[in-house]
Amino acid sequence: MSKFEQLGARERQIVEAVYRLEEGSVGEVLSELAEPPSYSAVRAMLNILVDKGYLDFRLVKNKYLYRPTGKRKVAQKSAMRSVLVNFFSGQTVEAVAMLLEGTKLDNV
Repeated sequence: MSKFEQLGARERQIVEAVYRLEEGSVGEVLSELAEPPSYSAVRAMLNILVDKGYLDFRLVKNKYLYRPTGKRKVAQKSAMRSVLVNFFSGQTVEAVAMLLEGTKLDNV
């Protein structure tokens, strides 16, 4: 199990948002989340993720900017493994078949 698979669902969602942003403030991360919790909840979770070593931050003009500590490729592999396990029973062939069927993922 990779360290990313040890995250809770909301933690994973926040880490994925930070990877998409490459670096972002609490407000920017909040805007990336579907059905987001409160601003203070996101701020608290970002700090927990810093403590756990998934994220780092820097202070720029009184604003904290969060960024991932790990390589994007590791996070991508973890996310793909999670999708395979949760939606395709670990069957890579089924996942690839769905992609090859021409399913438009952007219309979901």
